[in-house]
Amino acid sequence: MTTLEGLLDVERLEVDLFRGASPPTRLQHIFGGQVAGQALVATSRTVDPAYAVHSLHGYFLRAGQPEVPVVYRVERIRDGRSFVTRRVTGIQHGKAIFMLSASFQVHEEGLEHQEPMPVVPPPEDLVEVHPTRAAMVELHRLEWPGWDLRDVLPPDGEGPDRPARQQLWMRYREGLPDDPVLHVCALAYASDLRLLGASLVPHPGAAVQTASLDHAMWFQRPFRADDWLLYDQTSPSAVGARGLTQGRIFDRAGNLVAAVMQEVLIRPLR
Repeated sequence: MTTLEGLLDVERLEVDLFRGASPPTRLQHIFGGQVAGQALVATSRTVDPAYAVHSLHGYFLRAGQPEVPVVYRVERIRDGRSFVTRRVTGIQHGKAIFMLSASFQVHEEGLEHQEPMPVVPPPEDLVEVHPTRAAMVELHRLEWPGWDLRDVLPPDGEGPDRPARQQLWMRYREGLPDDPVLHVCALAYASDLRLLGASLVPHPGAAVQTASLDHAMWFQRPFRADDWLLYDQTSPSAVGARGLTQGRIFDRAGNLVAAVMQEVLIRPLR
């Protein structure tokens, strides 16, 4: 359970029924990336290995309790020649805490293009603990020690005129098996790290209640979660106590490997 492989290795209870547990944590609720990653593992185990996940869409419905296992119920929506669709519900105490739909595709050749990767310093030139992020880094050291995270420093300035953007390099510290499903599920887990914070960059010091509301990912190209990946995060808008965030994830060679969208709760405390 202390390793990422152990955390994502959900237990099969019956046909299309799985169970996942949480590691010891100081967090009040289950980390959203954990539920998404475990749900994707459960879903992938009901799909022929010839099909690879290319997109997922999830909703965080209730706060999960870390001391209670999550049961994942998978529904086989469609099995086609090119695409397979699944839906999975994470359940605690008989109530849904998370719902995820995932689509899988057999490999096909087609047209290709992508936007270039932003120009940033390499991870070797960055430090793990920057003074301006000391409190956040300490939390990550305690909760996610397996992940090496290196912040690319944001531009100078504060307030609403400051771009709602942040960037970081990330990788899983220990080598992972070659199973591509594990690397995809590991990235689904890590994609929830720091993304909410992009919506707060123009509002330093704001006292808010925060939570992830939904989460979507599109997987574009093969990658390894134990190699360095650049997570370019922006927030194009915030309104109605909700922030819209988006992320692009690139490998060291500049290939866009995944894209992420998330809406988050940023409710001012009164």
